[in-house]
Amino acid sequence: MDEVTARRAAPRIGMSPRIAESIAADLRQRILRSEHTDVPLPRQDDLIEQYGVSGPSLREALRILEAEGLITVRRGKFGGAYVHKPSWSSAAYALALSMQGQGVRIADLAESLLLLEPKCAALCAERVDRHEALVPALRANLAESEEVLGVGGLYSASARGFHDIMVASVENVSLRLLVRSMVAIWSIQEQTWADTVNATAQYPDEAHQRESWRTHAAILKYIEDGDAEGVTKLSASHLRATQAIVLERFGGEVVDASSLAAVQAFKSL
Repeated sequence: MDEVTARRAAPRIGMSPRIAESIAADLRQRILRSEHTDVPLPRQDDLIEQYGVSGPSLREALRILEAEGLITVRRGKFGGAYVHKPSWSSAAYALALSMQGQGVRIADLAESLLLLEPKCAALCAERVDRHEALVPALRANLAESEEVLGVGGLYSASARGFHDIMVASVENVSLRLLVRSMVAIWSIQEQTWADTVNATAQYPDEAHQRESWRTHAAILKYIEDGDAEGVTKLSASHLRATQAIVLERFGGEVVDASSLAAVQAFKSL
């Protein structure tokens, strides 16, 4: 956000009991409309002049935005406020926190994914440019997964990547954001399961992993052929089968977004 643009855009905020919230609201809109991220806001002295407010009011507004994750305030010689536009991963974390707060169980999340993810697979099969924009990435994932067959958590992580690629390739932006967030939440719950059962030698054996890999190859073929109906049915049956393994042990548990492992997983998205 360059300083000239900021000076032109900033209204003069009058004194009121909610002055910090008013400043934060205006800066929030400017951040979200901007095409840039990890760029500095104008200096605090310049913002104070632009808005015609006191230093404490501006600093309170910045604290509001920092708590929302829209800026990071860096201290020191090269400090200042830096913009962070929300990403899909921040949406996933916020949704997961809401789910945990409302007591949503993993079985409920699984049911929602059964409704939405096969639709995403169908939309991928309907993409006119799928052979350029999607198929190469899915082929690369299949090759990577094949190399780690039989290696517990490594195969699980790679196989989840296949689903991530499909969902991230949906052209409808709002659907992509919603389902990608839900897939990420499920994947983090699934990783918790994988780490737990692998430690007790209960992870699905190589034969089951090979069956999963062959199903991914068949899904890819449906997408290549543009067969939306076929890929919808296969994706649903495959997802139901893979979910069953997790749901058997953890379906009744509430979605976890707050444990140290879950928070670290969301930060790594």
